[in-house]
Amino acid sequence: MTNHGLFVGLVTLDFIYLAESAPQNNQKLVATDYTVAAGGPATNAAVTFSYLGNQAKLLSVVGSHPMTQLIRSDLTQYQIAIADLNSTMNTPPPVSSIIVTQSTGERAVISINAVKTQADSNSIPADILHNIDIVLIDGHQMTVSSVIAQMAKAKNIPIVIDGGSWKPGFEQILPLVDYAVCSANFYPPNCSSGEEVFTYLHNLGIPHIAITHGEKPIEYLNCGQRGTVVVPTITPVDTLGAGDIFHGAFCHYILQSPPVPSPFPTALEKASQIAANACKHFGTRRWMDVE
Repeated sequence: MTNHGLFVGLVTLDFIYLAESAPQNNQKLVATDYTVAAGGPATNAAVTFSYLGNQAKLLSVVGSHPMTQLIRSDLTQYQIAIADLNSTMNTPPPVSSIIVTQSTGERAVISINAVKTQADSNSIPADILHNIDIVLIDGHQMTVSSVIAQMAKAKNIPIVIDGGSWKPGFEQILPLVDYAVCSANFYPPNCSSGEEVFTYLHNLGIPHIAITHGEKPIEYLNCGQRGTVVVPTITPVDTLGAGDIFHGAFCHYILQSPPVPSPFPTALEKASQIAANACKHFGTRRWMDVE
């Protein structure tokens, strides 16, 4: 059975370069490879979710600037439906320039997020949750996300948070969340350690919480039970978008039927395998081309 996911948040246009290193001041480098793709946490998660055999809808601001045709053509290739929160906006979309260091797979990023392209809740399509099985929120469209979370909660649709970093407004959404899957850089107010983050999220009533640590084991709290998931050991080529891909894969595996005895840690483990495989390839798309 095909599952349907709604991914709410940021869409960017990513220019990704593979080079020996990031440039220093006044230095010019020649890249050894490059690629262009739509990006953003919710966007890359939607692409992964779709690739794994589901139908994904992206709720974001895209607009009508000529540059958005690059975004639209990329997402069309991966069968992503776009629900545009401001289809008449004619300013350029957020653009990211990314340099991936060839020897380590580490990335340096300069970008502008959705600060200048915030939408209001009046732009949400009335039927946006029709036939939706899961919602992922990345925190880059917080006003819209808050309303979507309330709507999803009322319909008993599971809500996943991509907690890459803390963003003001998360405090309104988190009490509605079923799955908080966060990075080690996610620090709510007055939290300075992973233990404090677990306590903060658990006290909000979130039943399933995970904190990723890159190549180190994932820590989780599953209905009060602590545990860890070991991630695959690889030699990374490019870590760009690994967290986004992880979240898209997680949304896929947490919906799998029939349910396994411990679906949350199992979904985390399987998602980490997808993300690790993606890190073996340059860019955010090529891992799908070689499967």
